[in-house]
Amino acid sequence: MDDLDSIVDGALADFQACIDPAALENAKAKYLGKAGALTAQLKALGKLPADARAATGARINAAKAKLEGALVARRASIADLKLAAQLSAEALDVSLPGRGVGVGGLHPLTRTLERVETLFRSLGFDVADGPEIEDDFHNFTALNTPENHPARSMHDTFYVEGGLVLRTHTSPIQIRYMETHAPPIRIIAPGRVYRVDSDATHSPMFHQVEGLWIGSDVSFADLKALFSDFLRNFFERDDVTLRFRPSFFPFTEPSAEIDMRFGDGGWLEISGAGQVHPNVLRAVNIDPERWQGIAFGMGPDRLAMLRYGVDDLRLFYENDLRFLRQFQ
Repeated sequence: MDDLDSIVDGALADFQACIDPAALENAKAKYLGKAGALTAQLKALGKLPADARAATGARINAAKAKLEGALVARRASIADLKLAAQLSAEALDVSLPGRGVGVGGLHPLTRTLERVETLFRSLGFDVADGPEIEDDFHNFTALNTPENHPARSMHDTFYVEGGLVLRTHTSPIQIRYMETHAPPIRIIAPGRVYRVDSDATHSPMFHQVEGLWIGSDVSFADLKALFSDFLRNFFERDDVTLRFRPSFFPFTEPSAEIDMRFGDGGWLEISGAGQVHPNVLRAVNIDPERWQGIAFGMGPDRLAMLRYGVDDLRLFYENDLRFLRQFQ
């Protein structure tokens, strides 16, 4: 048993001499590992007389517990020494304030949507919302879109189970609003929409802001005045000119494309619009003989491109912080 005392004394000395965790683990293996000195003592118990095994085993277990306690203490001591060295190093000044978390900012498209909503609220419009997964009635039928219309094609629309679709425009919000609110109505319906389309000016997921104004005598003159005021305030310029071109949409009659330009610059299509089709009003039980209105739909993503001078829509969706930090 003198060997046991010398093993413990040697182990304690070796543990104390270690100055890093790796060396301490090597010392542990030397005494407590599978081939360690103390482990060898445990293996030799079977060679002792039966009446001596219990006492000797108890001494060995006590020695093992002592060494394991010394290991724990030395690990903590080495960690404290390492921390003290770091704190005393010239590279670390503990009096400096801590590193704060970086402050983010709103995405440029979010900024644009908020700006659009603020401007239309100032013109007396409410902001309506609705589901992004729609049924056939609200996305197509109630908007006077026949079953053979190209918009229902798989090439244009993302279909999901049960005849539902990812909404292709935010017009369904208008339908749902008219189902639950009596005229007069003045709302915009912003939100994400989905179509099978992707290039420099199109994305499979993009945003729309559609508007609806129902009253007893709302006309194209109101539409022109509304858009002129909105665009001048949005771009903060007085040289915005509008042009209405005849067009066709199932849910408006007559229909028009709205183009705009700055000063003498080139024309750019900015919105589709028109007088709300009587069939749309009938679909939501509004009397077209008493009420009429205007509807419009525009892409705030395109407005953001114009406002910030961006020439590729896809940049807004690539999450490149080098690009997005320019707008913070």
